[in-house]
Amino acid sequence: MSLYKYSFWEVLKNAFSAEVWERVLPAISETMYMVAVSAAFVLVFGVILGLVLVMTSKEGLMPCKAVHTVLSAVINCFRSLPQVIIIIVMLPVARALVGKSYGSNACIISLVASCVPLFARLVESSLLELDKGKIEAAKAMGSGNMRILFTIMVPETMPSLVRAFTNAVVIIISMTALAGSFGAGGIGYVAVTYGYTRFEHDLLFATIIVLIVIVQIVQILGDTVSKIILKRRHLI
Repeated sequence: MSLYKYSFWEVLKNAFSAEVWERVLPAISETMYMVAVSAAFVLVFGVILGLVLVMTSKEGLMPCKAVHTVLSAVINCFRSLPQVIIIIVMLPVARALVGKSYGSNACIISLVASCVPLFARLVESSLLELDKGKIEAAKAMGSGNMRILFTIMVPETMPSLVRAFTNAVVIIISMTALAGSFGAGGIGYVAVTYGYTRFEHDLLFATIIVLIVIVQIVQILGDTVSKIILKRRHLI
């Protein structure tokens, strides 16, 4: 149903019809697949890069100006590119790695390339907020760098890291919708191809509702996990 022929409320009501959701449900599974796989890669590589940035900084546990400068510059280069540009730039890379530049697997490469630098900076910011006195106390007790990192720095900033990862997942979800314009599949593809191009606005409304619900669920889960950690430490 199109808004050009029917009223807003009629289109919105039809967005909840069985016919519309028969077309939306398969797209939801594709979107969740892309989000889950991308989030896993973003978590692993983002944490690694964030830890390296903190460790090699001037006041880090293992200062190394060359590594920090080069890594920081590369991350900034990726962060300076809009999401649309990154998707376009990564199309040849996706074709080389997965054999095609469209589809869910190709989209995952663009999502990872865009969100890993962002999450790495969020990890860095979280770790840098830690009270330096705790690190100095651990050094005074003879703790090694790795022990300080994994028994003090990471555990102490875990609530902040959880919130940062939650934000990264929300951005991944929004990027999957954007990548639908480039044949990635999922909710974004349905919204653009059918909802926008073919004026099936009831289908477009359904995809909007799905995206809102998914983001709300992710945000609630992230906030809940963060609060549980804080309560166990008697910080709230």
